[in-house]
Amino acid sequence: MERRRSLPDVLAGGIFVLIGGAFAAGSLGHELGTPLRMGPGAFPLLVGAITAALGLAIVVKGLVAGGVAAFGPVPWRAVAVIVLAVLFFGSTVRGLGFVPTSAVTALLTTLAARRVRPLAAAAVAAGLTAAATLIFVVGLQLRIPLWGPWLGL
Repeated sequence: MERRRSLPDVLAGGIFVLIGGAFAAGSLGHELGTPLRMGPGAFPLLVGAITAALGLAIVVKGLVAGGVAAFGPVPWRAVAVIVLAVLFFGSTVRGLGFVPTSAVTALLTTLAARRVRPLAAAAVAAGLTAAATLIFVVGLQLRIPLWGPWLGL
């Protein structure tokens, strides 16, 4: 039986191991706390360890049972729209406020797919904006203004 190795899996898993290890190492500079009273370093340590473990599993899978995966063309339009949406959110959330920025960001990311109709995209954006507002502003009580100073409200 011939063993096939998957270089993309090994490389991707290695990247996950490096990123997870960096987060875990960076979290050690903060107080970890106890399991009942976790400190600020506990969550990054946990996420970093899980990411590194998953990366190691991907590396092992790529070395032991790697399969040849055929990739199609890269959807550059979707990649560009999603990057633009993230940049838009980060640069306008303080000026426009959470609700309009979330709505535009959700609309942009929904329209990244070619087969989405405008009415469906608007419905998804409205639902995501309402859910995000309830989760982050109401539930987690983040101090983000709902409507920003750029709107004059």
